[in-house]
Amino acid sequence: MSEIRLSKFSADQVEPNHRRGGDIRVLLGPKTAGATSGFMGVAYLKPGEHFVEHYHPYSEEFMYLVRGTVTARIDGGQEIVLHPGEALMVPKTVRHRVDNTGEEEACMVFHASPLAPRPDLGHVDTEHGGTEHGGTEHGGTGHGGSEHAASDAPAGSPR
Repeated sequence: MSEIRLSKFSADQVEPNHRRGGDIRVLLGPKTAGATSGFMGVAYLKPGEHFVEHYHPYSEEFMYLVRGTVTARIDGGQEIVLHPGEALMVPKTVRHRVDNTGEEEACMVFHASPLAPRPDLGHVDTEHGGTEHGGTEHGGTGHGGSEHAASDAPAGSPR
């Protein structure tokens, strides 16, 4: 019987993606862990920051708030406030935007599944307004570095 070798990943090992606002880091996905059914990561939003409105044509997105307060704006109408320890599932094709409406940096774990047939089909932006930093689709690697010194970041944050 062959030995199974698994790898662990840390948020500070993953290049941040700032393209859609905030700091998004895919920890487990096709490119990092060889995942075939979805991807999982952590996202950070400073107070007042947001992730632009978007939808996933093939995937459901699961969000779990670890720290802070965010408001998920669903299909341009419904607003759902999340506090630490609360979770939300956004069905595929449903537009959503996430705003940090609190006074501290928000930290959220996310998971999307199933994967789209190709990475470029997995995410459709319906609004512009991310930062000027570059990046690629979820599961890819961004090419903008963190603009925050480690001493400015809350405990547990890679920024």
